[in-house]
Amino acid sequence: MDLKQTVKDLTQKYNSEILSIRRHIHENPELSFEEHNTSKYICSKLDEYGIPYKHGYVKTGIIGSIKGKNPDKKVIALRADMDALPIIENENNPIVSCNKGVMHACGHDAHSASLLGTAKILNELKDQWEGTILLIFQPGEEKFPGGAKLMMEEGALDNPKPEIIIGQHVLPDMEAGDVGFKEGMYMASGDEIYLTVKGKGGHAAMPHTLNDNVLIAANLIVSLQQIVARMVPANIPTVLSFGKVIADGATNIIPEKVEIAGTLRTMNEEWRAKIKAQIRKISTEMAASMGATCEVKINDGYPVVTNEMGVTERAFAAAQKYLGQEHVHKMDIRMTAEDFGYYTQEYPCTFYRFGVKQVNNIPTGGLHTPGFNLNESSLETSVGTMAYIALDILKD
Repeated sequence: MDLKQTVKDLTQKYNSEILSIRRHIHENPELSFEEHNTSKYICSKLDEYGIPYKHGYVKTGIIGSIKGKNPDKKVIALRADMDALPIIENENNPIVSCNKGVMHACGHDAHSASLLGTAKILNELKDQWEGTILLIFQPGEEKFPGGAKLMMEEGALDNPKPEIIIGQHVLPDMEAGDVGFKEGMYMASGDEIYLTVKGKGGHAAMPHTLNDNVLIAANLIVSLQQIVARMVPANIPTVLSFGKVIADGATNIIPEKVEIAGTLRTMNEEWRAKIKAQIRKISTEMAASMGATCEVKINDGYPVVTNEMGVTERAFAAAQKYLGQEHVHKMDIRMTAEDFGYYTQEYPCTFYRFGVKQVNNIPTGGLHTPGFNLNESSLETSVGTMAYIALDILKD
């Protein structure tokens, strides 16, 4: 049997169904940890395919299971996320959310549809491979503390325990039909930083009688950048950005408090802890030196996504066999975060990208934007590539 051609033939055969699934999920998006109807829909498709599953992890999570010959020989898992974002979709998009204010702007509709398509193919071929393939349909990737962490804490992957986990994600600036891999550190950790400067407010014309909490906040924002510029080694990618400042005063009023919110991203878990300690130290001591106080709250976010070398190289080679070398690329690091990082802390994993760029000057839009509009032809690539990678890894 020509396995590659078989997978390609089945992917083409079921392509219209996969597109229909993606469109249904896209039109009916649900926010993180609220994916009740999405979960029911996915369960109905697994029932239709005759694939057993367990559901209800973190309320909406699902673990499907496909057993080939000799199911205990090797266990691997394939993961897709299900949640959408609180974004009002551009009404000019060809397929538009029916749930106004909620949108699949990060491709999770395509991820879930792709995994269902992959599952259908693998299930149809289960008499031709050995081992067990778990299907992780995960809630809450877009919201701390992350569905990956919570599903593992609930024991979703304890019995059976996978030896390898594979995930994929859309990439708007990559050509549809192409995929990309990065071994080792790939995506950054992501922590939320909240600072609240408090002091005596008052009339802006009499700054000598009060604490200028706005000025203190401004100095804090500038001074904290020294951590990245002068404390962290230059070979460790690190970003500290503040995107929200609330100083609810007026032209002639200095407020009693100023709130600052931002994000910390880095590629090194040891320095991640050191940076957070420095943020606390600099914020509290600087505010105190200027006669105010600073409350520091840091929400620990997702860890670094680290792709295991051997698994990633194997998946890269399999993708080259399936798509051709010209369609498989080496990628650079990304400072965006993903809760897939929790899996990479516990299991050998690979997390790769598939291109969804539009053609003929049709705008693709960016992730997390109202105009995100993926090229649906990419689903044929995402389904077939994941199926072939899984089968290739199970050969040994």
